[in-house]
Amino acid sequence: MASYAFAMPLVPGKTATWRGYVAEMLSARNSEYKESRRRAGLQKEEVWLQSTPMGDFAVVHFECDDPAKVFERLLTSQEPFDQWFRDKVLIESHGFDPSGPPPPINETISLGP
Repeated sequence: MASYAFAMPLVPGKTATWRGYVAEMLSARNSEYKESRRRAGLQKEEVWLQSTPMGDFAVVHFECDDPAKVFERLLTSQEPFDQWFRDKVLIESHGFDPSGPPPPINETISLGP
């Protein structure tokens, strides 16, 4: 199993909107969210909000067998929740263009023991 982390900037002025969507995923849409992540192959997902002088970022960590396949599934799934997630979280909140190429997989640089 791979451990993977990345940061995604939030569109300026969209942090409160993003927080609302995250709250929705943790409450009213929680079962859909969990099923989406199971289908995508995620065993664990953690998200933090990081405020910086350059703007707000969602910092994401997940564990899965293949990060590239997770991104592919989340970006191409036609399941209603996955479409909602793309429209509201990725496009509206992060300004991500899902019609472009998938994000590149990060280079792992280990500094720890």
